[in-house]
Amino acid sequence: MTFLFKRTATLLLATMLAAPMVQAAPAKADVNALLKKFSERLEQLEKRNAELEQQLTQLRTENSAKLEPRIKAIEEQNAKIEKGLENDGVSQYEPELTARLKAVEYQSLNMQKSARTVSALDGVTAGVSLTTVAQHPGEMPAGSHIHNSQLNYRGDVTVSLPLPNSGDIENKMVAAFRLGQGIGLNGVRSFAKPNASAFRVSSTSPDDSVAVLGQAWYQATIPLPFGGFKPRSREKLEINFGKMDPFSFFDQNAVANDETRQFLNTVFVHNPLLDAGGDIGVDANGFTPGFRVSYLNEVNKAEPWRLSFGVFGAGQGANYTRFFSSPLVIAQVEKQFKSFGGLNGNVRAYYWRNGQAAQYSGDVAAHSGWGISADQRVSDNVALFGRYGHQLTGRVSFDRALTFGAEFGGGLWQRGADALGVSLGWLRTSNQFRNDAPTLADFGFAASNAERVAEIYYRYRVNKQFELSPDLQLISRPAGNSDASLVKLFGVRAQIVY
Repeated sequence: MTFLFKRTATLLLATMLAAPMVQAAPAKADVNALLKKFSERLEQLEKRNAELEQQLTQLRTENSAKLEPRIKAIEEQNAKIEKGLENDGVSQYEPELTARLKAVEYQSLNMQKSARTVSALDGVTAGVSLTTVAQHPGEMPAGSHIHNSQLNYRGDVTVSLPLPNSGDIENKMVAAFRLGQGIGLNGVRSFAKPNASAFRVSSTSPDDSVAVLGQAWYQATIPLPFGGFKPRSREKLEINFGKMDPFSFFDQNAVANDETRQFLNTVFVHNPLLDAGGDIGVDANGFTPGFRVSYLNEVNKAEPWRLSFGVFGAGQGANYTRFFSSPLVIAQVEKQFKSFGGLNGNVRAYYWRNGQAAQYSGDVAAHSGWGISADQRVSDNVALFGRYGHQLTGRVSFDRALTFGAEFGGGLWQRGADALGVSLGWLRTSNQFRNDAPTLADFGFAASNAERVAEIYYRYRVNKQFELSPDLQLISRPAGNSDASLVKLFGVRAQIVY
């Protein structure tokens, strides 16, 4: 303020002194009067300046007295906030701002954690199913171990885990757990076993329900040509190894392949020579260690074809006690077709050799054979299937097997999610078995001709996760016994999936 006043006075004096230079010199009295007047004005300005300085000092003092408590309070609040943020816990004695900051931080961390979890689970698939079957037998043939109704259940949990890619190679792991109780009506003396869904760990008491790791295998999918441009690749090489169900890769069929939803008798689920006949050589729980390599050609996307080769433990090798001697070797070629106006059809032909196959006489020997599995959809609501098996070597109870049938979609009667399945089977007794059956302790009768099997089921969709399937099976000449009465089996299956 003082500087401004002095600056103003100096400019005013300079102006007054310079002005007379272009005029005549004023009188001395006028100059004295002007200087006096200027002196008075200067004195007034200095007085006013002193008053303003006094007011400013007073204002500063008053403001300082008012602001100091507020600044102190803010500093104390900031200290509390900083102290509260030093630990992760939330206290009721902390400032509200601290709690809010922590809440935002926790929310952000949780979102990041969820994002990491979602990213880690990307590509993971899982499925859970529970199958319960109740069966009631009609008249059983002599020698059967089952004469009353049976109830059994089976639970399956399957998880597929993607692994990090190795360049263009896709990797994944698959694990499947299984548990259950009850053996169903599989004690009937016949080649066919009426309940393929029955599962119980053989070494446990019927009172126990034990879960087993049925499958745990790795798969690498390699685009071909190796090192080429993956998006344009139309050929793939798949490699699998671990503990697995060989039927996951061989003898598949779109119409007759799943005992939890389709046909229940073993002769219609897989090739009878491999499954009911036992040439597949898996352990008591239906699994085995092995290796599989497959070449897939999709140059024609509508009609791809595949070559597969597998080596699996058989006999003692299936339970990890003798794998590298006499395994099961199986090779398959498969082709997909478009027929009946572009509807899918598949044909699979395969050859197998089991070095440790169980024979009906109780000993172990090498078996071999070949088979065909075919399925064809002929309309939107009708699909057909057929299988044929031919035994080449080995002492087996039946050496030819033919099964065929159809599934009719519920769209034919305005129940689109329902289905009706009908199938027939023919299992020809082998010449060796016909000669030996009368002397075998488990049989003791004259075997001839062939065992004939028929099954019909209706799958009723209750909702998306729940289905009920009444089932009827007929077995004529069980185990080739012409004198045995017709076996009738009534059942109902409940299937829950997630």
